[in-house]
Amino acid sequence: MGSPPDIETSTTAEREKYIYDNFYCRGNCEICGLCQVYHGKSPELVYADYIEGKRTFQEIANEYNTSQG
Repeated sequence: MGSPPDIETSTTAEREKYIYDNFYCRGNCEICGLCQVYHGKSPELVYADYIEGKRTFQEIANEYNTSQG
């Protein structure tokens, strides 16, 4: 998967591509689990602030990690 592009040194398109390439629907919910992690929201919607450069990828990921407990 690699590290997400840093918001200070990447473009919106690069961040969007990272999300799309790494969090796309694999069509096998039993194995994947992305839909459960993001409560049925698309990763593009979940990470919209990251894509737009407003918040880091890690800030958003941490929110979802802590809200799952």
